Amino acid sequence: MTSKKNKARAPRELNKKFKKKTSVLLTDKVEFVDYKDVNLLQRFVSDRSKIRNRRVTGNDVQQQRDIANAIKNAREMALLPYSKRVSQTRAGRPPRDGDERRERAPRRDDATPKSDVIVDQVVGADADRTDDADEAGES
Repeated sequence: MTSKKNKARAPRELNKKFKKKTSVLLTDKVEFVDYKDVNLLQRFVSDRSKIRNRRVTGNDVQQQRDIANAIKNAREMALLPYSKRVSQTRAGRPPRDGDERRERAPRRDDATPKSDVIVDQVVGADADRTDDADEAGES
């Protein structure tokens, strides 16, 4: 049983004609995929060292399996990296509500420290207590 979405897509997909990608292995007439052939294997690996899928490379099932096993062997033998670092600066988030960046309120560290005010109050309170204690002791 098909859903409504699939029925709606069906006529469009029948009219679409697409050209099947040809495999690099067929164009280069490669008979055996060797794990030591790094130049060939790098064609099937993305810039982040991920194995590209069949849809992208145009390989058939057996070719893709051979390529994947050769890449894994080459990685194990340290001929290909498992992953590569891509140094790319990411763009920051766009401003909220479309307005320009607002100035932020100064942080507590930048403003007058409140710890000094509290210490002065505590010291002043202790001084009052000692005066009261002295007066109570004298009488």
